[in-house]
Amino acid sequence: MSTTTADEDYPLERVPAGARYPWFNVAVQRFGQLSDLTQFLLGATLGAGLSFWGAFWAFTLGSVILEIVCIAGMREGLSTSVLARWTGFGRYGSTLIGVIITLSLFGWFGVQTAVFAAGLHSIMSWLPLWTWSLIAGLGVTALVIRGFKAMGMTAFITVPAFLGLAGWAMWVEISRHDLGALVASPPFGEPISIATGATIVAGSYIIGAVTTPDMTRFNRNTGDVIKQTLVGISLGEYVLGLAGVLLAYAVKSSDVIAIITASSGVVGVIVLISATVKINNWNLYSSSLGLLNAVESTTGVKLNRVAVTVGIGVLGSVLAAMGILERFTDFLLILGVITPPIAGIMVAEYFVVKRWRPVLDASRERGELPSTEPGWVPATLVVWAAAALVGWLSEHYQWVGIPALNSLLLAGLAYIVAGRLGLVRGTRELVTI
Repeated sequence: MSTTTADEDYPLERVPAGARYPWFNVAVQRFGQLSDLTQFLLGATLGAGLSFWGAFWAFTLGSVILEIVCIAGMREGLSTSVLARWTGFGRYGSTLIGVIITLSLFGWFGVQTAVFAAGLHSIMSWLPLWTWSLIAGLGVTALVIRGFKAMGMTAFITVPAFLGLAGWAMWVEISRHDLGALVASPPFGEPISIATGATIVAGSYIIGAVTTPDMTRFNRNTGDVIKQTLVGISLGEYVLGLAGVLLAYAVKSSDVIAIITASSGVVGVIVLISATVKINNWNLYSSSLGLLNAVESTTGVKLNRVAVTVGIGVLGSVLAAMGILERFTDFLLILGVITPPIAGIMVAEYFVVKRWRPVLDASRERGELPSTEPGWVPATLVVWAAAALVGWLSEHYQWVGIPALNSLLLAGLAYIVAGRLGLVRGTRELVTI
């Protein structure tokens, strides 16, 4: 596991123009990230503690932190953790990002696998839940080993199936109730604030937003990114998320498996748990890319993507079997304040400060990585830590605003100020490994 052979997924390189895909091919996978059982789980979680319109604003405000960083990924053809080397973090700062991405998506892989296994167990209880967790996790691992192309082919099957069933499930259950009464329903669980709800929404896909360059590097132009974003957010977040809210009101439960079973029975469970594959494969895929960068940036060793994928997949499956889903909300809240500053700093560097933008532009014309990169960028680490702390304090002391958005905006603005004051400098320029 010391070196890689040629890998058509280009884990540590620019994706060449000839290896990129039409926008719809990538859009189907992007939509797959934003439309799965977890969206129903999110909606059900918000429905338990918020009114319908409170949940609507939580989804809206949580969505503010998405997408600008996606364009940088498309332009440069680089994964998030590699791009971070020249967007404010340097070689060793990008190592930290790689570790965070790996651990976060490792956890998400466990969460999704547990949801998948719960669905299987609900209709085939002759095997224990932990066994289904291992089967589900290892099955997804086998798919991700095949790479981006195979994941795309799977999405073309699972996404239409999921959309058809989701619409049917919602119609079946909601047709039994008065829609106006459902919209006006009060929360049936412990109340939460809109700010907390927005942080949960942000936390649910902030890692997905930050790691979107892992996917958009396969796009051809900015227009392609915009089109797939509009489709993904409008259908994935609002339609499916708010459907989860209404379904939760209808059955008075935040148990997503119970909701789906009540709406469409065994068929619904079968199709929806299979659709979980389309998001969980990206959790595992981006997690492996983060670890590949972390190891290569510190040691110079280029690990084999397939071997890393297998290792993370096996461990994530075990994590699911151990019951990570029980800590779902707490996990999202943590991500919602720690991760947004990464996006804020990367966007501020790439589009405003542009300390390392010239070397990226020059190397992009050659289709190569820049020949040098900064080691550490101390100002970035200070900004990142301060912004994450503000986000955490905003959550625990109910400060004004949305914690995730507070930390993202503070990180971006503070980095811009540091750049204008000449404080954004690398400790030394290193030769790219």
